[in-house]
Amino acid sequence: MTFERINPPQLATPRGFSHAVVTDRRRTVHLAGQTALDRSGTIVGDDVVTQFEQALLNLLQALTAAGGSGDDLASVTIYVVDVDGYRAHAREIGAIWKRLVGTEYPAMAAIGVSRLWDAEALVEIQGIAVLD
Repeated sequence: MTFERINPPQLATPRGFSHAVVTDRRRTVHLAGQTALDRSGTIVGDDVVTQFEQALLNLLQALTAAGGSGDDLASVTIYVVDVDGYRAHAREIGAIWKRLVGTEYPAMAAIGVSRLWDAEALVEIQGIAVLD
């Protein structure tokens, strides 16, 4: 079972995402949006980098509990309150991704929003994983 990442030469070179991901796997896990909530339900951190790391850790913990790992992520959507702030910290955020998930990227989108469910949340990460 494999993931095939497709990045056509007719499209801009992707940085931090893949244009398409094809899989021949069968079990799909839909991961709820995760913010930087700690176990007690309190948002951790007051900056986008800290919150991104906690939200990604939360997403990966849910995925692990479902029997998967970061390698199984086929698609990720990131909702961001401050897109300019997120882009300004893209290198730090990318380093967190590489440390926690690796150097392969799923199909991804980042979407600017006016606010998230928890008013203190700056980022929310939602994903789809496909397992063997």
